[in-house]
Amino acid sequence: MDTDLVGERRAVISGVGQSDIGRRLYRDPLELTVDACLAAIADAGLTTDDVDGIATYPGAMDTPPGFSGAGVPEVHEALRLNLNWYMGGLELPGQLGSVINAILAVSAGLARHVLCFRTVYEGSAQGTKGRSAVMPGGGGRGGGYRAGGFMEWLLPYSAPSAATWIAMIGARHFHEYGTTRAQLAQIALNARKNAALNPKAIYTDPMSMDDYFAARMISWPLCLFDCDVPCDGGTAMIVSRADTAPDLRKPPLAVEAVGTALHGRPGWADYPDLTTMACHDAGAQLWSRTDLKPTDVQLAEMYDGFSFITMCWLEAMRFCGQGESGPFVEGGERIARDGLLPLNTHGGQLSAGRLHGFGFLHEACVQLWGEAGERQVPGEPEVGVACAGGGPLGGTILLTRSR
Repeated sequence: MDTDLVGERRAVISGVGQSDIGRRLYRDPLELTVDACLAAIADAGLTTDDVDGIATYPGAMDTPPGFSGAGVPEVHEALRLNLNWYMGGLELPGQLGSVINAILAVSAGLARHVLCFRTVYEGSAQGTKGRSAVMPGGGGRGGGYRAGGFMEWLLPYSAPSAATWIAMIGARHFHEYGTTRAQLAQIALNARKNAALNPKAIYTDPMSMDDYFAARMISWPLCLFDCDVPCDGGTAMIVSRADTAPDLRKPPLAVEAVGTALHGRPGWADYPDLTTMACHDAGAQLWSRTDLKPTDVQLAEMYDGFSFITMCWLEAMRFCGQGESGPFVEGGERIARDGLLPLNTHGGQLSAGRLHGFGFLHEACVQLWGEAGERQVPGEPEVGVACAGGGPLGGTILLTRSR
């Protein structure tokens, strides 16, 4: 192992891949997973014999329907891998926590090439019905359902969905800092504009401010277009040791820094400052681990399970001050593809589909490699960040094209 590099800098991203992405594909989720994994392995110039690690979030689970397409054992068996390290689990610092764990495993010498994957099939699992809450809940009188954990405190108030929890944080931000729905709308409008250039995006029709304000309210201040869209699809990437670069198909992307910190209480409504989330701590930790500054970042792929989460990430990553995300995105010019900070250049989860975190890292890599086609950010960007998670979940990865 290269001893001149320390910490997470001993790891690189060497390849990425995706399956077909669609609103409702009605394909076997393991098949989608394998498609994405094989594409990532080929993109790195490797074979399945080279892969000696595997990581995923959240692992195999069937509640809620479609939330996970496959776990470690299924992919291990399907690809006939020989593993020196593996992990899968729900209790991670956001969806990218599995990739961050792979980065740490590679940096510690436990593996050379780790396959990281995430598959969802929420679109097909929900069928032709309207979207249901991602979190379990319901049952009603005589329904036989007994809540456990934090749901005990939420279901009595008919709040099984993160839409309600995030909306309350957003409402507090509006109250404290004067944030407006017209400012919040820019996250959704920017996403839709970028999705129009993404051939895999779910929604590509133009969206105007009038369209946004005409949409039905879900939980104030969040309307329909502030909520991500369930879909089917698999995403994968290969985390490799930096000293394997000569064996790879193309120059890998260097991992500059990661952030996973959580200093507040670990509940959706328990963070000390109710205008932000755990992303605040993760962002601060990332910048403590690098000499780069927020002004060095040339593209940002930031979680938008709900549009307000993106606003929190903008502040957490110090692209603007606390409470200043509204003015920062106002008008949309700063976050446009040709703006100061190109944001969610693939359309995010609001328009490109809820790939649950992994789509943001995939897009950051594609952009830094200059492989994004029509939606490519101009100027050959060299530094990009991917962020995922909301509430008490937050993980962020800073990547560079050169070290």
